[in-house]
Amino acid sequence: MLQPLFVIPARGGSKGIPRKNIKPLAGKPLIAYSIDAAREVCGRRGIPESNIVVSTDDGEIAAVACGCGIDVPYRRPAELATDTAGSREVILDAMRFARQTGIEFNCVVLLQPTSPLRTADDVEKCMELYAEVKPDMAVTVKEASANPYYNCFETDPATGALRVSKGDGMLTRRQDAPPAWEFNGAVYVINPASIEAMPMGAFPLRVPSVMPADRSVDLDTPLDWEIAETIMRHRNSTTLENSHNR
Repeated sequence: MLQPLFVIPARGGSKGIPRKNIKPLAGKPLIAYSIDAAREVCGRRGIPESNIVVSTDDGEIAAVACGCGIDVPYRRPAELATDTAGSREVILDAMRFARQTGIEFNCVVLLQPTSPLRTADDVEKCMELYAEVKPDMAVTVKEASANPYYNCFETDPATGALRVSKGDGMLTRRQDAPPAWEFNGAVYVINPASIEAMPMGAFPLRVPSVMPADRSVDLDTPLDWEIAETIMRHRNSTTLENSHNR
């Protein structure tokens, strides 16, 4: 049975969208969406909510997370809260904290706050794939916006001419190309032994859990924020309209 350690990384410094982790999105602090998803999965599976670790160096973020209904006893070291700190180091430090405090886990579920449209169902689907395949990592993906067999090109170093990235360039319909995927940043279910041994980019076995594009918005810029709010407003109005029509 999976016993996940949910790691929600939320450092205080953010440049693209200042203070984004606690900025209100559709009426809730951004970090609340990830906390709510983790708590829902815990409730469904009988997992202690102490297995949810918010990794932050920032007291205000910790206070907001506490206001979402969880304890935040852990603080990320300052050296892991810089622009150059990597996800692997942050995860390893959260794992050390969990072991020191007696939290039991056999996989790590990384939930980045910048994916607020991800649902508890998306998290569970990725976890179930991990349990079935037992890879180094199960990770959520969306269909790539550019396909290397069809409309993704490279520059020939000798001539400067464009050439298709993969294949012979003779495909005339995108649907004839092999599917291509890109990480959407929403859910990573990771083997603890694998991340202790190597960086995530070196994992030999990574398996995809597909999510739709409309739940794959990753907040990096103010435009991304506007897109997410527009999607949420549309969903809320649709839900309200449906409830009135019952």
